[in-house]
Amino acid sequence: MDILPLVEWLGESPTAALFGALVGIVFGVAAQQSRFCLRAATVEFARRKMGPSVSVWLLTFSTALVWVQGANLLGFMDSNEARIMAVPGSWSGAIIGGTIFGIGMILSRGCSSRLLVLAATGNLRSVVSGLIFAVTAQISLHSWGAPIRTYLAGLWITKGGGNLDLLAEMRIPEWSGLALGVVLAAFAIYEAWRNGMSPHRLLFASGVGFAVALGYILTYNLSLVAFDPVTVNSVTFTGPSADTLMFVLNSNAILTFNVGLVVGTFLGSFSISVITKQFRFQGFEDESNMRRSMFGAVLMGFGGMLAGGCATGNGLTGTSIFAGTAWVAVFFMWVGAMATDYVVDQHHPKAFA
Repeated sequence: MDILPLVEWLGESPTAALFGALVGIVFGVAAQQSRFCLRAATVEFARRKMGPSVSVWLLTFSTALVWVQGANLLGFMDSNEARIMAVPGSWSGAIIGGTIFGIGMILSRGCSSRLLVLAATGNLRSVVSGLIFAVTAQISLHSWGAPIRTYLAGLWITKGGGNLDLLAEMRIPEWSGLALGVVLAAFAIYEAWRNGMSPHRLLFASGVGFAVALGYILTYNLSLVAFDPVTVNSVTFTGPSADTLMFVLNSNAILTFNVGLVVGTFLGSFSISVITKQFRFQGFEDESNMRRSMFGAVLMGFGGMLAGGCATGNGLTGTSIFAGTAWVAVFFMWVGAMATDYVVDQHHPKAFA
């Protein structure tokens, strides 16, 4: 992929932002049409159902594995260069942060990516919760929340100066990741067929996984020609939400892939919701619902930053390259979410009233 002429024409930062916007548009359209949401999947699973939301999540998860591992095997990207693999991971951050994020995800009634997608379709509850999520993430990254996050993340970190590559650790062939993705995708399609889901929704669910691979491919190829160091990364929303907030508030901030990703996701979701006539303004149901959502957004902002990524950043982008801490984080997101749904929504629905 020869992107040098584009970089020379636009410059490195605008090109990175453009790539982020392209990935965001693909993700925003696909996530809105497939109704991709980890929170919805965990609620179904916690209530002993293998319904449409679980099927969609399984398909996005598996197709992200297929697209990313396929691109890696074909040489379109190098997963070892991804940021999550190049820096030490935190087991304690994945466990504690993943659990906190999962709790917040249930309370706010949507994971961070779902909040952004819903905000673009006119959901004012998601606008408020999304802003609180971004502010909390920024506080956890650079302000008074940073020492707490750093302490918890430092309790137990990976060895060797980088994250743990699960495929290398298990000493299995490189194509094993692709094979696992194909098997899981077949199972997801079977479950989707059993639930009577439309091919339209399945196609867009696969599009979410494709967006993850597209992000890796574009940032990797940009890193090969850029003069300044470029972070090889893909779809995630904790850090990018904080970065976008600071870009809006700071006149000296520069364009980055993260900023383009958030803007592109919003534009993609907004555009497709207007085209399909699904855009409509919605607000909080009542005061207790508002309190619950706001508290959940705070937990997601801190938990996502501690875990090193959100439900998408860990659950798709990190797991698709078999980063050890990402798999642990998404597991504990499921644990925290299912436990919260069981305690709060199934048995004590007035706990946050």
